[in-house]
Amino acid sequence: MAKSPTVIEVRDVSKKFTIRKDNSLKERLVTFGRSGRRYKEEFWALHEVDLTIEAGTTIGLIGHNGSGKSTLLKVIGGILDPTSGSVAHRGRVAALLELGAGFHPDLTGRENVFLNASILGLSQAETEERFDEIVKFSGIGKFIDTQVKFYSSGMYVRLAFAVAVHTDPDILLVDEVLAVGDEAFQRKCLDKIRAFQREGRTIVLVTHNLGQVMELCDRAVLLNQGSVVIDGDPHAAVEQFRTILEGRRRKEDEAADIPVYTGPRTVAARAYANGRGTEEAVQAGDELIVEVDLDTDQPTDDWQIAVQIDNVQGLPVIGTSMKWLDVHAGTLDGPRRIKFVLKDARFGEGRYFVNVSIMSWDGIHLHDWPQACSFKAPYHPDAYGVMYAESEFANDDLTRIPVRGELNTEQNKASGPSRSA
Repeated sequence: MAKSPTVIEVRDVSKKFTIRKDNSLKERLVTFGRSGRRYKEEFWALHEVDLTIEAGTTIGLIGHNGSGKSTLLKVIGGILDPTSGSVAHRGRVAALLELGAGFHPDLTGRENVFLNASILGLSQAETEERFDEIVKFSGIGKFIDTQVKFYSSGMYVRLAFAVAVHTDPDILLVDEVLAVGDEAFQRKCLDKIRAFQREGRTIVLVTHNLGQVMELCDRAVLLNQGSVVIDGDPHAAVEQFRTILEGRRRKEDEAADIPVYTGPRTVAARAYANGRGTEEAVQAGDELIVEVDLDTDQPTDDWQIAVQIDNVQGLPVIGTSMKWLDVHAGTLDGPRRIKFVLKDARFGEGRYFVNVSIMSWDGIHLHDWPQACSFKAPYHPDAYGVMYAESEFANDDLTRIPVRGELNTEQNKASGPSRSA
């Protein structure tokens, strides 16, 4: 197959911002003529970033706050000029970089549609032709002739997104705006993005919703402190991102000098299928064993354990607790191991994370350990989702289609023995 053409090329891009410490006019007058280094600080938001994006791909930019995601998107969109390096793109670009960007608060929704569409490259005639579709998609309706300064944040984003996607862009740049708006509108936006993907358009998406990255993106670029850490498979990028976040959390806890907790706590956890190794996949029908090691320096009778299993998108798959199962484990007065058994486990393909909480009997959290351990379930070629069970269509008049290997066997039988036999 012919390789898709390159539509965005980022070469050795760095971006520097200057943070001034003398913010007021008085401070600047006092410091005028003195050495500027004491009163300003240089911050490099991007460091020598290289990125090539081919037509028809969907790229997710992920990273913690301040990692350079939005800066990179603005550089790609031409909103910011790089300090060094170059950016080139081909085709019409539509950018949704921040809430209400391109809107004037004193103009009505109708006037802002024409203003924003012209910024994005549409003529007045083209905007008039698509105006009704834009209004219908946004759901603004009777408020289209109201000044946008009276709009809610959801109305802002709905109208801005509607304009952007109706400008027939070759490249769509989206920065977190899909997080605004009600659930129905978010589904409409995702449906539109999927339609763009089917049409072969290029999308660059900045989001903290890691589930969306794995669901929508062909590639993910993980940024950390302005540099590219991973550029490739979305699942690998998300896993590495979670590792970075956990490292940051531990450093923050150490820096905060939090007093050592001496009450009931989880010190270790592991999950595996009964009869299998800890690194083996949990097959459909296995018993899933979750072992939790506890300890405490303050003996207590008022405690219980809750276990919740999430998929990689953070969606709870199953959760329960000792209280729900009518189980009490007596006094916790030192090291102890609790074993939780999930019978006939039927997880769909993917990795799953086990969250463990120690709570009082009335539900007060004493110690939480998110993602205390994890396990994986194998790929199933006949189904997908967070659960797996063998399934079939039961009509008597259905004919089973042979798989490729069986088809070749049937063809060989039909053709008879070869002449060389």
